[in-house]
Amino acid sequence: MFVIITYDITDDKRLNKVRKILKKYLYWSQLSTFEGEISEGKLAQCMAEINGIIDTNEDSIYVYEVKNPKNIKKKILGIEKSYMDNFL
Repeated sequence: MFVIITYDITDDKRLNKVRKILKKYLYWSQLSTFEGEISEGKLAQCMAEINGIIDTNEDSIYVYEVKNPKNIKKKILGIEKSYMDNFL
């Protein structure tokens, strides 16, 4: 399935840990957004790792699951950011 995950993390240490976990599973497309293809099992594993880090009283994680990615059309206004370009 295709997922889009957005987050709002209030603490920088937790933010960096969550970002590091998400980088293992998905592509970083915007500052607080990751997206990509992932199995249900891998998504559950990813969410379990994140749940062990976030403070559920302060932080939020939004997961948008798309069962059929053919139903998504992505349009970009302005420049397309790709944080993967920053890696050698």
